[in-house]
Amino acid sequence: MNGADVLVQDLMDRGIQFVTTLSGNGTEPFYAACQRAGLRVVDFRNEQAASFAADAAARLSGRVGVCVVSAAVGHVNALIGVINAWYDGAPMLLFSGSSEHYRTDQGKFQDLDQVAVATPLCKYAKLVNQTERIPFYVGQAIAAATSGRPGPVHLTIPADVLTTEATLPGRRPTPASAEVRPRAAADPGQIAEAIALLAHAERPVIVAGSGAFYAKAAEALDAFARAIIAPVIVPIWDRSVIEKPTESFLGVAGAASGGPRLLPDADLVLLIGARIDYRIGYGEPPEISPNAKLIRIDIDSAELRQGREPDLAIQADPASALHALAEAVARQPDFSPRREWLSEARQRLREFQRPWSDVLSTGPTIGRHVVEALKPFLDGETIFLIDGGNIGQWAHVLADRYPTNWLTCGASGVVGWGIAGAIAAKLLSPNRPVILLSGDGAIGFGLPELETAVRQNTPFVVVLADDRAWGSVASNQAKRLGPDKLIASRLGPVDYVKVAEGFGALGLRAENPEEIAPAIRRGLASGRPTLIHVPTIIGGPRDFGR
Repeated sequence: MNGADVLVQDLMDRGIQFVTTLSGNGTEPFYAACQRAGLRVVDFRNEQAASFAADAAARLSGRVGVCVVSAAVGHVNALIGVINAWYDGAPMLLFSGSSEHYRTDQGKFQDLDQVAVATPLCKYAKLVNQTERIPFYVGQAIAAATSGRPGPVHLTIPADVLTTEATLPGRRPTPASAEVRPRAAADPGQIAEAIALLAHAERPVIVAGSGAFYAKAAEALDAFARAIIAPVIVPIWDRSVIEKPTESFLGVAGAASGGPRLLPDADLVLLIGARIDYRIGYGEPPEISPNAKLIRIDIDSAELRQGREPDLAIQADPASALHALAEAVARQPDFSPRREWLSEARQRLREFQRPWSDVLSTGPTIGRHVVEALKPFLDGETIFLIDGGNIGQWAHVLADRYPTNWLTCGASGVVGWGIAGAIAAKLLSPNRPVILLSGDGAIGFGLPELETAVRQNTPFVVVLADDRAWGSVASNQAKRLGPDKLIASRLGPVDYVKVAEGFGALGLRAENPEEIAPAIRRGLASGRPTLIHVPTIIGGPRDFGR
């Protein structure tokens, strides 16, 4: 048993089912160990795609996604997925190969201090220079990735460390799971303080972020929101747990297309596993009233005072805290739910969405047609991914839920991850339908990975909204400069059907809205990776009816 065998066995003992990769310097010993142990190796055509897939797997499953790449250039290319995981708080491990350690600083092939490059983007980053130390460093990395606010970690393990025979103690403890499992009950006194603040609030708003997802707080959030009868919003691009349409869900916060006026009028904001950032106006006026009380609930103590000081900081996992809050409300016979405020908030949502009610009747295909055609397919089984700026705004503005089986880019706002993410989704759930909604700008980053999907037998359907532009940029420029003076925002025509077929996938074209749904059904039934080319016109929600 060599170092690579030790590494692979440790990953498998922690429940890792596959690793994403692109081959190169320093990876061969690891591959050989994977083959011996039966760990699936999913090879991509680009390190960026491999890292995006590991990040997406982590964000979908709540378990560490593992990406393995070669040294130096391969390592740097893979950092895009690490950056995304850093912004979004996703548990990802980037393992980068390296030439022999004993030749470091002597001009060995691709000599680079990879740890120094990765450190600013990781919760933990180390060079492993002794075979016997592999289990220790893997354990430390996994612990960092899955504790507190999750995040990416990195290990550089040189080739000679992987090929050296391992002399480990005869008995080792079973490695801990690579799953994020936040568990910490809230202090009863703080729960009582929160109930007192709620009792005096007339217009509370719940902001539920990714921390609620990692705590598996769907049931607890629903119970608490029903108990106090308050609006729930989700920061755009966070992971969410709104599994079905509910009267409390009022959409996303921070979308470029705007939203109903809620936070500015709230007198109490409950921030649950969510960060204070641009999506909620930095927690400052005018987005949040200076007179509003702020309660924060988070498993990570460092997050409780991130951005601004709250009126009440509760360190606990969101599921436990929300259950405790719901039970405390139930014990208050004189607690008055805020039904009038929720009714008003829902009316504001209807008024916000009303301008788009007539855009389906006439005219060429726009983003709303695409989103409406998708809705019948987005049941509880389908994993739905959204990759793209302009088309993504349509999907968010019209969403009546935000369940755990929907995945977006994350807080970084990156585009181009979608095909890799769809492959990851299918690897995690081979028996569930997977649909990716993408824009033509976004898909240009990862089109060759359609061949990867064919080769890895991971069928899914891509619905591609093609407006021949960087739609979000182009629509804004058209307003400021005029439609004939767009700058660096137009894209040329592409026959995406032929491109898909060239990579071995099924290519379909939907010329009008009525053809989209039949094409989706055909793609799902085909058992092949499928791309549906839907020509649209430039424009987001702000450009139609507002």
